[in-house]
This record gives sequence, C-alpha cells and structure tokens, in this order.
Amino acid sequence: MDFEQMKQEVLKRVQAKSLINATISQPRQKSNELKRVKIKPIELKGQYLIQVEYQYERVLKHENILLDQFVDSFNNFLDQFRQIHANFTNESIQVQLSKKNKVLWKSDQTEEKVVNLSHNRKKQYLLDDSTPYPFLIRLGVQTEEGKVKKQKYDKFKQINRFIEFIDDSLDYLPKDKQIRILDFGSGKSYLTFALYHYLKIEKNLNIKVTGLDLKKEVIDECRQIASDLQYNDLEFLVGDINDYNEETSVDMVVTLHACDVATDMALARAVRWGAKVILSVPCCQHELNRQLNSPALSIMTQHGLIRERFASLATDSIRAELLTLVGYETQVLEFIDIEHTPKNILLRAYYTGKKPSLEQVKRYDEFVQFLSAKPFLQNELQDYLNSLS
Repeated sequence: MDFEQMKQEVLKRVQAKSLINATISQPRQKSNELKRVKIKPIELKGQYLIQVEYQYERVLKHENILLDQFVDSFNNFLDQFRQIHANFTNESIQVQLSKKNKVLWKSDQTEEKVVNLSHNRKKQYLLDDSTPYPFLIRLGVQTEEGKVKKQKYDKFKQINRFIEFIDDSLDYLPKDKQIRILDFGSGKSYLTFALYHYLKIEKNLNIKVTGLDLKKEVIDECRQIASDLQYNDLEFLVGDINDYNEETSVDMVVTLHACDVATDMALARAVRWGAKVILSVPCCQHELNRQLNSPALSIMTQHGLIRERFASLATDSIRAELLTLVGYETQVLEFIDIEHTPKNILLRAYYTGKKPSLEQVKRYDEFVQFLSAKPFLQNELQDYLNSLS
C-alpha cells in the first residue's frame, strides 16, 4: 500500500461514519510544538462533526470540523506526523510512516462497536465503571460483581486519571524491548497495580514493573496480591530510593507522594537512567520553605500558611524547569480534583533531548537567585546543567 492509497483507505472509513476515535502522533520535526492530535466524532445540533483535540506541550485546544472539511485537516496532520492509531466500529488500524512516506499498515478486526456521538455524555473511563477488574476487586475498590463501591469512587476516578496519563505516554516508550518501569514509594500500590493491568493486560505490552517502598508489611501484602493475580512481571521490594542500585537503564519512573527531597532524588535518578517517561506527584515540599529569603516577597512569606503554599508551587515550578533544561518536555498537570486533596499536582515529563536556549537557562538562574534558593534537584543534576554553558 502506498501513501495515497493509505490516505484514501483511512478517509473512506471516516467518511462512512464508522470512526470511534483516533490518535495521530510522532511529530516529523522535534521542534513541532504540536505533539499529537486526537479525533472523535460528535453530534451537535443534529450535525455530524469531527472533534479534534490538539495537544501542545503545555496546552490543549479543541476544534469541531465538518465531515466534508476533514480531508484538508487530515492531509495537514500527515504532513506533520508519522503515526496513526484509529479505532472503527469493527476494525483497529495502526499506520506507521517512514521519513519518505513508506507505509506500514496493520489492521485487526474487532468486535462490532457502536459509535456514541453524544457530546455531553457520561465520562468514558479507560477502565469501565461497570466491568469487573480482578485487581480492583482484590484491592477493595469494586465488588465481586464489578460495581465500584460508593466510598471508593474517588479512588476509582483517581486510578482512571492516572491511566489516562499512562496512555498518553505510550508513544514515548520503546517498542523493541521489554519496558522497564520503577515505582518509588509505591505504598498500597493502587496505581502500581493499575499501571501493570493497563499496560500488560489491556495493551499486551512486554513490561517489567518494580514497586519500591520502605514499609515491609505493605510490601508483603502487595506481593501476595500480585501472586494471587498471577502478575508475574510485577515485583515489590522493600527499600529506599537511595539504596536502589539494581538498574542501569529504566524506561519509566513513577514517584507518588515521595516526601520533600525524596521526590528530587527519584527525579534525578530517573534522569541518570535516561527514563523516557517520568510521572511524579510531589509531597511535603519543605526544602525551599526553609531557604526562602526574598524581601520583595515578605508580604506573602510573613504568613506561615501562604509561605508554605508558595514554597510548594515554586518548588514544583523549579522541578519542571530543571527537567526541561536537561532535555524533557515537561508539563504540570492536575492529577485529581482539588476538593479531594491539596496535593493534586502531577509533573509529567517525556524525554526529547531538546536543548534549552540560553534565555531559558538565564531565566531559571534569575528565578532561583531571586528566591535565594539552592534546590536539591539542581545540585543533583549539576553535571547536566554544566554542559549547557
């Protein structure tokens, strides 16, 4: 199949209104600010439309396009991207394009699905809230019949939100080897089990996941659950971030609620391992709070509560900027709704190798000098930062 035939085959299916959803990704140019495009059909005021979600480095934008105008948009997408994954009513298609537009086409027949065009429909979770999942039943989130327990619905939404982040990261993970994933401070491991289930069982990927935590009784319980579920490529170890030296290369690092500079230790370790994906929910940022010494901010910092919140936001801003400076595409995202917990920021970083401009480096230096800050993570990554000058 050549390039033009491929376009016609995809468009034929879209124009037949059999599209469920699609993701167009892998930018041809690393400098492209648009990272991926997601499309799905919707119906507004009785009109069939294709909704396009443009995912930039830090911004999401949406556009609704008439079906007969979609051809031009699709051609534009193919000028910018090299991969298409599309789900239709009875077929799943994967398209990979070379630099010279040589086409690798894979098509799999699927069970017949119904297109849902309702724009304001009930939220569609990646894990369905009426399907029994053994790990959610075992962890007490669902009943044996697959119904989410009322008191666990916030946890169910959190798990799904986390899986959305994992799903968005798939393009950055290796395709030609086992994917190595580490979860520092895994705790009760709701999200570790969810990550394993989604990548191993839903996506059928070759993965090996390690959860690390200091609490032996928690690790013992997680080991038993993993054994009961026959999650053979999921292990749990008792240990500290600093003491874990079993790896030389890791593909994804997850760190959730690691206190204070433990988050920075995990981020620094991820960078040294060359992790392609980093997902971090920080916790208890005390370091900068102790260092803050900026007279211009005294109106804020004289109040303990405000000083603490400002220090927390500034710390995460510094972490995100440092990851950007050492070659990551970094985003600061809301993890779960603010009413559930004040610690709702997630740092998501994809390694691109992009070099920062001198202006970016200067801007960072001026910011930490203004705060009189000496960030732990900056010290940990100093060798990488020195190479920028």
